[in-house]
Amino acid sequence: MDALHTAGIRFAEALQSGPPWLEKFWISVTSLADPKCVFTVCFPLAYFLDRKVGVSVLWIGLVSEWLNVVLKWFLFGERPFWWIHESGLASKEPVALHQFPVSCETGPGDPSGHCMITGAALWPLVTALTALASRRSGSLAVKLTPFGAYALLLLAVGLSRVFVLAHFPHQVVGGILAGAALGWGLQTRAPVARAPGFFVAAALALLLGSLALHSLVIAAGVDIDW
Repeated sequence: MDALHTAGIRFAEALQSGPPWLEKFWISVTSLADPKCVFTVCFPLAYFLDRKVGVSVLWIGLVSEWLNVVLKWFLFGERPFWWIHESGLASKEPVALHQFPVSCETGPGDPSGHCMITGAALWPLVTALTALASRRSGSLAVKLTPFGAYALLLLAVGLSRVFVLAHFPHQVVGGILAGAALGWGLQTRAPVARAPGFFVAAALALLLGSLALHSLVIAAGVDIDW
């Protein structure tokens, strides 16, 4: 893994060596793509456009948030900002990297939550927009526009996470693939006819389940809080 991590550090160096104006762009992208925006921005907008799509965004966002935490507990995953010091790379080779306020994230980093949760939650919205575009236009370019924008957004989010040293490239790729797969798999299984109380109960069940799982893993001697 050291070779993969080192390659990721070099990629981050290349990103940070770009034009100065890109720094503000990448930091803005990583801030706007925070998973909480799924619930505070994407869900209300999707619900306003179509109730079923909005509920799907909420449900998939909820499940993907929980699953991302669980995956990080079991996959672990180093954080670039800390790894360059803990591995000794910074003392062995010249490393030209800049630190940002969002660089010092702690805890496991695989897969990227920004990429996974955003990619999963936006899937039903993108497919709904694609269906709408298909009904309104026969142009292939118009039909592919929503998924093209979706792909570009996830690419930008992934690059921004590497830029600020929050994730290695392979963690970002894993997050994007997991998010897209989760969105595709859960879209048709969203409980769109359920009452609001169901979602409160589901959120509570996921919270209690994660706390129980955390306690079991700790009791088994695995330090997932490293």
